[in-house]
Amino acid sequence: MDTKRIPVERLISLLQTFALKHASKALPDLLETADLEGASNRQFLLALLETEVTGRNERRRKRNYSAAHFPPNIKPLEEFNPEELESGITQAQIDKLKELSWLDAGGNLVFAGPPGLGKTMLATGLGLHAINLGYTVCFEKMVNLVRILDTADTERPAMFRLKNIKKAQMIIIDEIGYTPITRSQANRFFNLISDTYETSSIVFTTNKEIVDWAEMMGDPVLTTALLDRILHHASCYSLRGESYRLKHPDLFD
Repeated sequence: MDTKRIPVERLISLLQTFALKHASKALPDLLETADLEGASNRQFLLALLETEVTGRNERRRKRNYSAAHFPPNIKPLEEFNPEELESGITQAQIDKLKELSWLDAGGNLVFAGPPGLGKTMLATGLGLHAINLGYTVCFEKMVNLVRILDTADTERPAMFRLKNIKKAQMIIIDEIGYTPITRSQANRFFNLISDTYETSSIVFTTNKEIVDWAEMMGDPVLTTALLDRILHHASCYSLRGESYRLKHPDLFD
């Protein structure tokens, strides 16, 4: 059979029948390249399938990024310089975290320290890195998460958001300790942590040391049970130094 006599439109239609839309879109260019380079059937088929996989992965990445609800203008981890901190985390530790073995194992992270040291930048940078590697991530500031938990039983958007948070492989809870919460809110927060215990990895940023969380929660017994679940498989980083935000305002625009 003279394959060059087969209309390209028919090939495109057949690819679309099997929902290979990225491959169908790229087919004319791939055929032209294969002809110019004298590619074998196997080489052409490999290029066609890789184009489809790459397109699907990029579509999934964009969908996961949108679903994460990151704050605007988040920065990649490469823009964070731990040497500007007095202590708390090293470049070697950041490189190790980027391997995401802790995420695969269902581990948690806690970034603690005063405002302005880059805790949120570290957390969202890891979240962005995870999404680029195919993981699902949800980001919420604590104040907004509490609002979602308060209204999930009565408001559909909150219900759907909470459902997505519970399904995410990585949950980032930002700014714990900046605003107090009631005992009932603390109970709902505890239930969320219990529901995701060892099924999702949670990254916390907080301006309070772990020992001070009981005051924020308003219930020492509940806090002890909460921390037992959080710290069971957790790595904690207590950042110290001059405000990273004040030294690099351009990174936090």
